[in-house]
Amino acid sequence: MTDSAKPPIAPSTADTPQSRLLQATVPDAAAGRRFDAVLAELFPDYSRSRLSAWIKSGDARLDGREVRPRDPVRGGEMVALTVVLDVQTRSEAEDIALDVLYEDEHVIVLDKPAGLVVHPGAGNPTGTLVNALLHRDPSLNALPRAGIVHRLDKDTSGVMVVARTLPAHTALVAQLSSREVHRQYLAVVVGALVSGGTAKAAIDRHPRDRIRMAVRDDGRDAVTHYRLRERFRAHTLLECRLETGRTHQIRVHMAHLKHPIIGDPLYGGPLKLPKGASEELIAALRGFRRQALHAETLEFAHPLSGEPVRCSAPVPADMQALVGALQDDSRAAADAAR
Repeated sequence: MTDSAKPPIAPSTADTPQSRLLQATVPDAAAGRRFDAVLAELFPDYSRSRLSAWIKSGDARLDGREVRPRDPVRGGEMVALTVVLDVQTRSEAEDIALDVLYEDEHVIVLDKPAGLVVHPGAGNPTGTLVNALLHRDPSLNALPRAGIVHRLDKDTSGVMVVARTLPAHTALVAQLSSREVHRQYLAVVVGALVSGGTAKAAIDRHPRDRIRMAVRDDGRDAVTHYRLRERFRAHTLLECRLETGRTHQIRVHMAHLKHPIIGDPLYGGPLKLPKGASEELIAALRGFRRQALHAETLEFAHPLSGEPVRCSAPVPADMQALVGALQDDSRAAADAAR
């Protein structure tokens, strides 16, 4: 499946907990092992934490008996697992248009516009991507965060994948954790870089400003690979690939390298204008009110078939206009130097 789309799947009208019964036989070779560990191998579509919760609630039984997660199995027993999907996301459904790039029974891949908040929160209880997803498919209320497995900042545009089933959610989270998802971004940064490279600097919450993230020695491992897509007089269009996925990662790393992203309100610093900039370029730079960051391409293994799914989102009009102004400026400077 490569950059392809299928007809939209009709949304489910389910608004109550979903349940189904699954059964399996404990292999003889598993004798003596913990029930929770064996259950995880028998039903790999579900996370260990969720399986453990089902054991404790009595929804996972061994030969009809309730057992503890640590109890050993003998081998040959019948396991009955009642998969109960309670409401996990209680946000209000809202009719907000979504630009869907690919969709089937298991996943939705969409192009998030800049300005759309992903999760409801303080100051944004409605009007978010979660609200839009619950309107498109009400059954997503049975998944954590309505199936969202990764996020984009409010003012970052581009590709996101959303799980439509719990097994798909588990598989996609595992792929992200094992760094098997290809995530490629475009960023317009300050400074004319001469080459690409890798930013490898741990990131965690800023010690004083809780809104910001910061490079910290005691932070979480963070790796961003970047290469030149186009170089201008005093700016660069970069292609960035995430190896890890920390909050604000590209924004923090580029600022750490002294090449902050244009328009970034948290990490960009004061506006810097190139010498002799035209009025058009000055207006374009001053008028760009968000970070010039776009999630261009996302590639992952389909959670059911394992086939690669690759989707790309077109560069939004505001970033196209910004890049166009930088290109015009570079051409004008080259012409003047002849």
